[in-house]
Amino acid sequence: MCGVFGVVMPPGGASDQSAAALASLGLFALQHRGQESAGVAVSDGEQLMLYKDLGMIASVLDERRLPSLRGGLAIAHCRYSTTGSTIWENAQPTFRLGPRRALAIGHNGNLVNTPELLGQLLGGRGRLPASTDTELLTALLADEPAADTVDALARVLPRVRGAYSLVVLDERRVIGVRDRHGFRPLVLGRLPAADAGEPEGAEASGPGLWGDDPADERCGWVLASETTGLDIVGAEYVRDVEPGEIVVLEAGRAPRSVSFASADSALCVFELIYFARPDSYMEGRNLYEVRRRMGEELAREHPAATDLVMPVPDTGAPAAAGFAEVSGIPYREGLIRNRYTGRTFIQPSQTLRHRGVTMKLNPLREVVRGKRLTVVDDSIVRGTTTKQIVALLRRAGATEVHVRISAPPIYHPCFYGIDTQVETELIAATHSVEEIREFIGADSLGYLSIHGVLAALELPYDRFCFACFDGRYPEPVPYDTTARKFLLEEPAVAAPAGRG
Repeated sequence: MCGVFGVVMPPGGASDQSAAALASLGLFALQHRGQESAGVAVSDGEQLMLYKDLGMIASVLDERRLPSLRGGLAIAHCRYSTTGSTIWENAQPTFRLGPRRALAIGHNGNLVNTPELLGQLLGGRGRLPASTDTELLTALLADEPAADTVDALARVLPRVRGAYSLVVLDERRVIGVRDRHGFRPLVLGRLPAADAGEPEGAEASGPGLWGDDPADERCGWVLASETTGLDIVGAEYVRDVEPGEIVVLEAGRAPRSVSFASADSALCVFELIYFARPDSYMEGRNLYEVRRRMGEELAREHPAATDLVMPVPDTGAPAAAGFAEVSGIPYREGLIRNRYTGRTFIQPSQTLRHRGVTMKLNPLREVVRGKRLTVVDDSIVRGTTTKQIVALLRRAGATEVHVRISAPPIYHPCFYGIDTQVETELIAATHSVEEIREFIGADSLGYLSIHGVLAALELPYDRFCFACFDGRYPEPVPYDTTARKFLLEEPAVAAPAGRG
């Protein structure tokens, strides 16, 4: 998943020196996207500085460190690992001082032709300072024989396959990029000019249509993985960065747009089901309302005769509300979440995920005791978390536990930015729905269909990637990509150009 953020401060006044603080603030709204490490890179127009470390944003980017990171341009990143171990070297943003340019990059996504790209760098031999596909991409861009960072991107990116939403920083610019499928989200926002008040909700511009309004040259600009990142810094949403597009942001200039590939949109539908915050907007839809409608469709497809409908907090709450509305069954909170723990699904190991459930959730015994429960959640990935939740509720006195999932079964691994790269990690890939029900200990189990998801979205199938549900991968995945999270950590790793 990962969260990325970029900012160009409005020119003039003291505000043009505080980009690192604003980028760190924006990153707080994206903490749910990655909890392993965080970092920020900043430019004062002449040189880049970077600070990163393992841990949550609040502990890494605090008031002791930010004042020394001065400049009007910044990018920030919080990490959820899909390539490489959780070590300091793999924290982002990455940085590379090449023979032609200095670059820092924050990356959300996962590349699928890493061996091929490695073969293009140093003849496929030599070790990188980190073991992520982002580090490899940064090295390729820094070494690319082009006079300009944008030209280097336009030359390198057509060779890169997979998912990447990028924020790129050089000495003078912040640059936003989305791969041609737009697997991962990236939005553009406008900060008011340094001498202006709050934005007044001007009409959004289309791709490449900036420059008509002279006020654009006095504004600041923001890039974020989700619209919540814009909200927290007071930026006005302008539009999504388009698939296959490079957006170039410079202080005192209107943004410009460069296309490097033809768009073939395939936004990850799991972003709308689970990953993104419910107060975010994607594809013009508020995600709370999308998830509530998924719950409504779920109630129609898999009704349950129970006393209460309850969510698995927090991500199951919108769908549970929709299920309760359609079914006419009362909605109650039956589990209380400890909000000082992270999201268990994105913990980097099964041991941490197991401990995370017991730390995170506690049942309300007076609510669930003696009741038949419909428990609504957004997904079952490995099954172990759901099994523990069902057991918690039974120990608290529930007489029946009927599990309803507001997404289809996850049959196939994701290679585009989710850490499920082998099918054996996915319980639905090896078990029937009845076998899953038996494993988790539920009285019944129902999943929302793909048709139900589309009915809730009110958008066509071909706008999204449904590969984890139906195995149709928009970007072909080489045979040797599976189970290769630690590919760049293997001894003497090398690959000839063109492999994959």
